[in-house]
Amino acid sequence: MATVVPVSSFDFVVFGGTGDLAVRKLLPALYLRDRDKQITPDSRILLVSRSKESVDAIAKRARAHVPDDLFDEAVWRSFLARTQHFALDAAHDEGWSSFERALADRPEPVRVFYLATAPDLFGPICTRLRTHNLVTPNSRIVLEKPIGHDLASARAVNEAVGAVFDEAQIFRIDHYLGKETVQNLLALRFANSLFESLWNRGSIDHVQITVAESIGVGTRAGYYDGSGALRDMVQNHLLQLLCLVAMEPPTQMHQDTVRDEKLKVLRALKPITPDMLAGWSVRGQYRAGAIDGVGVPGYVEDLGGAASRTETFVALRAEVETWRWGGVPFYLRTGKRLAERTSEIVIQFRPVPHNIFAADAGAILPNRLVIRLQPNEGIELQLMSKDPGPGGMRIKPTNLNLSFAEAFKTRYADAYERLLMDVVRGNSTLFMRRDEVEAAWTWIEPILEGWARDDAPPKPYPAGTWGPAASIALVEREGRTWDDEGSD
Repeated sequence: MATVVPVSSFDFVVFGGTGDLAVRKLLPALYLRDRDKQITPDSRILLVSRSKESVDAIAKRARAHVPDDLFDEAVWRSFLARTQHFALDAAHDEGWSSFERALADRPEPVRVFYLATAPDLFGPICTRLRTHNLVTPNSRIVLEKPIGHDLASARAVNEAVGAVFDEAQIFRIDHYLGKETVQNLLALRFANSLFESLWNRGSIDHVQITVAESIGVGTRAGYYDGSGALRDMVQNHLLQLLCLVAMEPPTQMHQDTVRDEKLKVLRALKPITPDMLAGWSVRGQYRAGAIDGVGVPGYVEDLGGAASRTETFVALRAEVETWRWGGVPFYLRTGKRLAERTSEIVIQFRPVPHNIFAADAGAILPNRLVIRLQPNEGIELQLMSKDPGPGGMRIKPTNLNLSFAEAFKTRYADAYERLLMDVVRGNSTLFMRRDEVEAAWTWIEPILEGWARDDAPPKPYPAGTWGPAASIALVEREGRTWDDEGSD
């Protein structure tokens, strides 16, 4: 097991410190890093919110999100002893004095300001941090998605934050990039000579990227209805995964060289013009159905009965117009209330050019590389092999399966644990740069505008299925199938 090296002493400030993200993800992640002795004893966690909730009350809610087998009472108490909560309104100057004094006592350590708030507060919070002289050379600021709701608002957010913090201090987080399998994609591509010669249009038929959720919108209904699946998932998560698949090899594993190559992919995406929307995009909205045999309501019911044109499902056909990828379709798909919770990247190779085997030997399926992000992280390579035994040549698909849980008999840090420590270290490799965010919105915005002009509502699909029938047609009209249709 690798040696865990503590990071430098820090003050970790969470605006929105009593909110869902802080309670479910940030506090448990920081506790687990403390449990693994990666946080120095003098580091502090400062929660900021309008609530007057006590640290003990916040901790009680956060404890429910720490697995029992990873819970240590002594470590938890020590962690909470270094946690404070400041009740103030981030949008106004009142109430900042005690918070300012708490930070003023320690100007030397790294200061992380994590904005787990609505994007319209990013600028005002940064302005007040500057007004109260809380920004030091060792400060970093973390921005949660979404960065705006379109290109203009993303630029406005970036301008407001950039007026206070240098770009090197700004960490735009996408937790998908912290997943073990996503980083293993970089190792798979650039630490193995086996795949690089095949990683192009000559060997690859198409690529599928699926991020499916079985849950509905739940408590996020208000936010989600103003956002939708395209803004919430495609503009960030799915496009970032596409970039890692399609990027050219960087000259070194350095934060700017990696992000330079991702930016080239985003800028090479073929624009989806209004006349292409019908054939290259599908938007859907879930209706009542069943998940794991249990009936669940539709999206409109989850909203309280209000009619809505917000999409809870998106399928897109994308192309990267480069020499490596010219003509290779990238199929992107995400949605709520789908058949199961799964995230995966499928690299579908081209079929063999000629079948030498007899007709009764069995069908020869193209090789397929599946990179599973969740729930069971791993990598699977599908090959054709002879079925053992006498009686002639019979060909069948066989999987070479690397399960991380089985291959590495140790717990590895989850996405937020890794990314939060990267922020403290100042390593922005796995974070989005300003030009990446704006390039992604540049590609997404014409799709949003085209849908806004379309009178047709999102296509309905029953909860517990894989989305509207039109998403199947999106790939089948080109002689292909989604992985869940073609799998055994």
